[in-house]
Amino acid sequence: MLREGASQPRQIDKKGPFDLVTNVDRASEALIIAAIRERFPDHGILAEEGGGVESDSPWLWVIDPLDGTNNFAHDFPYYCVSLGLLYERAPYLGVVYDPTRDQLFTAQRGGGAHLNGAPIRVSSAASLGDALLSTGFPYDFATNERNNAAEFARVHRLVQGIRRAGSAALDLASVACGRLDAHWEFWLKPWDSSAAALILLEAGGMITDADGGEWTPWSTSMVASNGQIHAELLAAIRGGDAR
Repeated sequence: MLREGASQPRQIDKKGPFDLVTNVDRASEALIIAAIRERFPDHGILAEEGGGVESDSPWLWVIDPLDGTNNFAHDFPYYCVSLGLLYERAPYLGVVYDPTRDQLFTAQRGGGAHLNGAPIRVSSAASLGDALLSTGFPYDFATNERNNAAEFARVHRLVQGIRRAGSAALDLASVACGRLDAHWEFWLKPWDSSAAALILLEAGGMITDADGGEWTPWSTSMVASNGQIHAELLAAIRGGDAR
């Protein structure tokens, strides 16, 4: 559906000054929700475009039907579908699909992480000086006091490079398979990170919030890495050192 939609005229609406939604986002979400409801009618659903279903079930599907909408709207080929399944609010299953490259990242709790069926692992980079990172910025960058600008400036001086490609789920999947060494971001939503976080953890990575505390899909900050550079990255984000 996303590949087909990318080749056709799109209806683009604004949820905020820089926060876009397209008819393809909505159609993708409707398709996914219909499939889940048919198979798992008692499960809860939390979806970015508002098609959620409340439930008392411990199972909750967290859906981003098109992560990277701004990229999609501008024909920049970096976007994905992200499906996470939580059990009692903890990630249990993660699926991230990149339709532009036909790459399917998957993980189940305790079962490892895979890319198109082959096992994946995080990188072996041991210092920020050897690392390539990714990050993101909130849509309300101009008015948000914690907009990641200061953190970006501090970290950028210490690493080989930082990429800001516009899809947190794909960025996290790239850390999981070793293309990147870490990703950090503020103000992500559960549908941005739930699926890819499990993929990264099952690939041997590490995730905390920006203060080094426990991360959950509802945390307001996220630092995800190969584990080896995690303390150094946390210190750089906070403006201190790793000691």
